[in-house]
Amino acid sequence: MSTKYIFVTGGVVSSVGKGITTASLGRLLKNRGFKVTVQKLDPYINVDAGTMNPYQHGEVFVTDDGAETDLDLGHYERFVDENLTQLANVTTGRIYDTVIRKERRGDYLGGTVQVIPHITDEIKQRIKVNAEQSGADIAIVEIGGTVGDIEGLPFLEAIRQFRKDAGGLQNVMYVHVTLIPSVGPWGELKTKPTQHSVIKLREIGIQPDVLICRTKRPISQDMREKISLFCDVEREAVIEARDAESIYEIPLKFEQDGLADLVLKRFGLENGKANLEEWKRIVDVLKKPKHKVTVAIVGKYTGNGDAYISLGEAVLHGGIPHEALARVSWVDSEDLTPDNLMGKIGDADAVIVAGGFGARGVDGKIAAITYARENGVPFLGICFGLHWAVVEVARNLCGLKDANTEEVDPDTPDPVIHLLPEQVGVEDKGATMRLGVYPCRLIDGSLAARLYNDDLVYERHRHRYEVNNTYRAKLERGGLVCSGVSPDYRLVEIVELKNHPFFLATQFHPEFKSRPNRPHPVFAGLVEAALEYQRLKNAAPAKSAKATAG
Repeated sequence: MSTKYIFVTGGVVSSVGKGITTASLGRLLKNRGFKVTVQKLDPYINVDAGTMNPYQHGEVFVTDDGAETDLDLGHYERFVDENLTQLANVTTGRIYDTVIRKERRGDYLGGTVQVIPHITDEIKQRIKVNAEQSGADIAIVEIGGTVGDIEGLPFLEAIRQFRKDAGGLQNVMYVHVTLIPSVGPWGELKTKPTQHSVIKLREIGIQPDVLICRTKRPISQDMREKISLFCDVEREAVIEARDAESIYEIPLKFEQDGLADLVLKRFGLENGKANLEEWKRIVDVLKKPKHKVTVAIVGKYTGNGDAYISLGEAVLHGGIPHEALARVSWVDSEDLTPDNLMGKIGDADAVIVAGGFGARGVDGKIAAITYARENGVPFLGICFGLHWAVVEVARNLCGLKDANTEEVDPDTPDPVIHLLPEQVGVEDKGATMRLGVYPCRLIDGSLAARLYNDDLVYERHRHRYEVNNTYRAKLERGGLVCSGVSPDYRLVEIVELKNHPFFLATQFHPEFKSRPNRPHPVFAGLVEAALEYQRLKNAAPAKSAKATAG
């Protein structure tokens, strides 16, 4: 069959839920046996997300092939459980860069290069190539931003044209995610913003086929009829999207509302049985857990929850095999000191020191690592967190009091973390780090090998600095174990500590490969250790009370 395309747009406000809608629809269609690919078109002029501020744009999600992408690709991978590539994220910057280079080569010789057709043709080509190379039956394409934004106009024009290019109504449909706000003292729901958003789409030449209506309260049948009438959408295509306890409930809610049935009917595709038992079990554990643990995540971008979104979700996934809810306590490393440490992370059952760049907040990270090491608290360091775990061990267990990373102190006398040799002389910031999947060989008998139950794994990276091999022997004498290394033994990928229940740090980002239905073993292991730590902690007062009573 010819590939079917679903284009997802958003209106009224930004962050309206297009990404979760796209990911949820992908999950429902995949569960019916269709091969699904997902793509994000971002209107910003950056070539990729790699140089963007986490506070402004959230996390940079890294794919297997090393693309630094929008965080929505993380949602897509977690929900659809498919590894995406750099083709899945297209930006204005990348489109214009390609078109300008073609013009300089003379590909358009004799022609005036314009937004239409040259920019729109390049956008449409990227959509087609992603669908073709993935072999998808159905390609779902999210357009970033909000309808009405000036920078999004070329993308909307491209998807308007795409319906005709792809064979018309039977192969293309448009889904518009909008907001039904509540106003006044009684919280009255208002449909006018949705009507105006659809009007903006129609001005461009796009008539939505489905409306996903974000709302905090139920939408009445009368209101559905009104939206249907004024927006010229079938009543059953007005889908209510009420706020949920967990984002993983959204596919189940859309299934109840018949979203996937509507899509398949429209495309004339055979509607198989939706097998959502696995997904229901995931949601059941999250809503009715047998156990609860708290994991403190210490980082420098905790003021924006999206900055570490994959990490927070991976922690949540880690609890599912243990029928546990792993709750995250976000801790700003810049505010963490030895004096207030117990008040901020003392109740946590595990501690994660997250990634980041630069010197701000590193003292708080060191304090958290020292606390976890000295008190037997399960600890996980990720990327920059590994660097500071190594620095902490070097300073406090190896006698290297001035040990540091060259990233923070280029003149440190003991650079236990230094710049990768291949990074020396690199000046450009964009797409120049060690990016994407690399192999990691695990040392037999280590905690890492036990967690993975394997001796060779592949993980995603995003870094410029690495453990300095000059200090490896000294660090190992101090109790550090380099339990994961590159196959040539040149690069340290995982470190752990002897005589600690769970002290592990990774140079890579395991959170990027975690799924709710396939939790990453590192996070499953961390939560298991947190449950044991909690059990022992709770047992200690009971023993003390019993001894006192005796």
